[in-house]
Amino acid sequence: MTNTEILRDTQIVVDLNKLAGNMTKIKEMVGADVDIMPVIKANGYGHGACAIAQTLMECGASALAVATLTEALELKEAYPDYPVLIMGYTPDRLLHWVVEKDIIQTIWSIEQAEKLGQLAGSLDKTACVHIKVDTGFHRLGKCPSDEFAAEISDIFKVPHLAVQGIFSHLALAGLSEDEEQYQQFTDFIKKLEAIGCKFHYKHIADSIACVDYPQYRMNLVRPGALLYGMKGAQYADINVEQILTFKTAISQLHEIPAGEGLSYDYLWKAERDSIIATLPFGYADGYPRNLRDKGYVIINGTRAPIVGVICMDQCMADVTDVPDVCCGMEAIIYGDGKDGSMTIAEAASLSSTNKNDIIARLTARPPRVYIGK
Repeated sequence: MTNTEILRDTQIVVDLNKLAGNMTKIKEMVGADVDIMPVIKANGYGHGACAIAQTLMECGASALAVATLTEALELKEAYPDYPVLIMGYTPDRLLHWVVEKDIIQTIWSIEQAEKLGQLAGSLDKTACVHIKVDTGFHRLGKCPSDEFAAEISDIFKVPHLAVQGIFSHLALAGLSEDEEQYQQFTDFIKKLEAIGCKFHYKHIADSIACVDYPQYRMNLVRPGALLYGMKGAQYADINVEQILTFKTAISQLHEIPAGEGLSYDYLWKAERDSIIATLPFGYADGYPRNLRDKGYVIINGTRAPIVGVICMDQCMADVTDVPDVCCGMEAIIYGDGKDGSMTIAEAASLSSTNKNDIIARLTARPPRVYIGK
């Protein structure tokens, strides 16, 4: 993929060949009878949704999943023919966009269905939906019940509406809880099928579940973090690769004497005469501010600790022990770990959060550079 001129040293490099490799491994794992709907919400987990969408579709994705209408519209603008499911809520006043752009919408009520059907009829279209069932996450959807089954039966009768799928989401609270949720979901589907409600797609497995629970794959899985090399399974494994490298370059070097402080509040002071590098990235780029005095970068093959308070746009690293250090030298912020660089998993651990948080918080400011494909 050709990139335009890169206007910043601080960049997020995305390897599309590794993405394709991860997608292929997931396809091989789930088998030919299970379709894959990659989740590329939150700007493709920070990787750039539109840029990675093409690679995923070329690798055999059946559809793409996002969380919001704005995310779906962005994809449809770039790829009008790609099937896109909004897994989140869209307000009634905005449902006309869903119909006009042929977006698949998640619903859980007859009111939503009728609104979509009316809009579709006025445009001589058919609105496509997936129905969300709440099996215990208690976020979106309705819990299985006779009343909800009757409501879904009525949804199937709405003119200009096509029910393509039904899905739920595991809380991943533990083996027994996950099994209970899955059983609720499948029992409810059997009840619905018994009254004539047939679904092309049935899905409950996200990244973790499609690895840990092969029996929950049904006929569609929704990998998200797994595609980007973020492994979270507890009971099984798959050899995916991190596809992202976050890097920058030294903008200035300072020599400071022992006892001298730096950055806000002088919370770090040099214990020896030190060489300090200013690096042009900060928390406005999505780097966790709480990695002060815990994070590090790799410069010339050497670990250089982040020191002092991390600023909005810049931070400092102690490069006293980096051989031949000079301005313009590359610094790896996040890497695959093979060169000693901090992985996304390590950043998450040091920040007391999860891997998805680390990559989803990467802002639009660092340019994305795509290699491969």
